[in-house]
Amino acid sequence: MSPPTPFKISIPESKLQRLHQKLALTDFPDEVINTSNSWSRGVPLSEIKRLTHYWQNSFNWRSAEAHLNTFPQFTTPIEVEGFGVYDVHFIHQKSEVENAIPLMFLHGWPGSFIEVTKILPELVKGGKEEEGPAFDVVAPSLIDFGFSGASKKEGFNVDQHAEACHKLMLSLGYSEYVIQAGDLGHLIARFIALKYGPTHCKATHLNSALPAEPTATSHPELYAEMQKTPLTEAEIAGLIRTKAFSEEGNGYLRQQSTKPQTLGYSLADSPVGLLAWLYEKLHDWSDDYVWSDDEILTWVSIYYFSTAGPSASSNLYYENEHRSPSAFAAMQVYIDVPLGIVSFEKDVIVLPKAWNRTLGPIVFESTYERGGHFAAWERPDAMVGDLRGMFGRGGGAEGVVGRRGGYEGL
Repeated sequence: MSPPTPFKISIPESKLQRLHQKLALTDFPDEVINTSNSWSRGVPLSEIKRLTHYWQNSFNWRSAEAHLNTFPQFTTPIEVEGFGVYDVHFIHQKSEVENAIPLMFLHGWPGSFIEVTKILPELVKGGKEEEGPAFDVVAPSLIDFGFSGASKKEGFNVDQHAEACHKLMLSLGYSEYVIQAGDLGHLIARFIALKYGPTHCKATHLNSALPAEPTATSHPELYAEMQKTPLTEAEIAGLIRTKAFSEEGNGYLRQQSTKPQTLGYSLADSPVGLLAWLYEKLHDWSDDYVWSDDEILTWVSIYYFSTAGPSASSNLYYENEHRSPSAFAAMQVYIDVPLGIVSFEKDVIVLPKAWNRTLGPIVFESTYERGGHFAAWERPDAMVGDLRGMFGRGGGAEGVVGRRGGYEGL
């Protein structure tokens, strides 16, 4: 297998000029005024007009591009059985610690590989007893996202994403590895553990976990135990948040899961439409995180300039729901691979802690009052601490990757 090809993001000037032309020609809708909650119907018009003006006249993509290019990026061809060969884009930063733990970071939607960039600099450090373990970090752009290729073929599902990510790790020489993931990445991580663990995938650390509710039929002992143990105030609040999200926050999921092509025309043609579609989630799914305009537009621009196009990320949602059983149902099984779960109380779905025991052997758990859906971006400190706690000395997954314990001289 040929070595990966070094990659630098370099968007042609013609694409930037076309973007600015489209922004200048935007027709904005009206909005209902005097609402008690200006975000209740979606992104307020004033926010979109302000961001559109900034995107057209002041936002410096070249500066954002240069920052992203400070991280070592590559592409490599990965063959997916029955579907052909796909170019996969990824960040790969090796630690100076020889025995660093191989860690694959899997992003979700509306994120991208950019989500790893706040935690990567800390994760590759360490290696001394007082510091905790160091990691070699691999963060792919999922196929149909970022600068990876387009899936294009019907049936390219979570199974194929799992295969592509696993083969990427093998191609880099990591026959054993661990995973950190959330959102769609969490779904793919579960399938990797199911298909390739524990031989290759040695452990997973997940945020935004989605366990099924234990019942008297599915998990009689756990169910009986839960009947005797009242939910905490935080768990009750989490169920209320989850119900609210189900009723008012997941329209995007139904649209992308049923008619992604119809939505795709707007996302591909209108940069402002794409901005509104993604920015709503950045705002609503985070825990009062103060997004700078540059952050918002960098996240959105990665979608706008993506290799597969701004609408391609919807494909996985459609395939997830049209798989039998659905991808979400299929991953809610017990997988005998060490599992760590972190819960942020302001995430969009927050389920009782006991439910997690239906997913696998829990070796690490943590809960944070502060933080939302974009864990690695909002709370990089918590995520780095969790990974060091789980895989470091005395952690539930210490030493799972053979001789790669993450410490110097071991």
